[in-house]
Amino acid sequence: MIDIAVIDYGMGNLRSVSKALEHVAPSVSVVVTSDPHEVIKADRVVFPGQGAMPDCMREMESRGLHQAILESAKTKPFLGICIGMQMLFEHSEEGDVAGLGLFPGRVLRFPHEAMVDDKGNKLKVPHMGWNEVHQAMEHPLWAGIADGARFYFVHSYYCEPANPDLVAGFTHYPFPFTSAVARDNIFAVQFHPEKSAAAGLTLLGNFVMWDGSSASADSCTSSACM
Repeated sequence: MIDIAVIDYGMGNLRSVSKALEHVAPSVSVVVTSDPHEVIKADRVVFPGQGAMPDCMREMESRGLHQAILESAKTKPFLGICIGMQMLFEHSEEGDVAGLGLFPGRVLRFPHEAMVDDKGNKLKVPHMGWNEVHQAMEHPLWAGIADGARFYFVHSYYCEPANPDLVAGFTHYPFPFTSAVARDNIFAVQFHPEKSAAAGLTLLGNFVMWDGSSASADSCTSSACM
């Protein structure tokens, strides 16, 4: 029996993700796997990743994981992390490559001309380090996490959903960008919960307990919704 499958397509530090899951749920079976059959059999799926989008898509396809990911994202609690969030969208500027198309929208690079803070200081790309995540909807994975809690980011591209109802969280750098999305049984984040101390572990613990039921997109818990 596989409680949680962490998808291995050769991109990213999967050990830190699996160890964080084991820490929050020591009685749960966590398997890091590139086997599509194990992904299909698992009760829950985590889709992490880091690196360049074209490389990630190519490696995923080469391991025959495409259909298993699509099926899992439609049928069970599914958590995307970093590139694993970006790959859920239709298209990425990085390499001009198509994504999985589960969500309408695109992945864009932080624009050079906009990367200045309110004091005129130049901001670095990639966006790297701790930043606040403002919750844009109520969701079981936000349980016990304060609005504006800080999470750890490493990325040069961000997601722009075509449907604003998908936005579960946003972050300022320097403009507000989508840092979490949710629909039905899918929740995905741009940040790395496995590297985000107590808030990240709380989110992972919530995922382990989540039954995949859809969240309410009608309310915004932040004082400054997008």
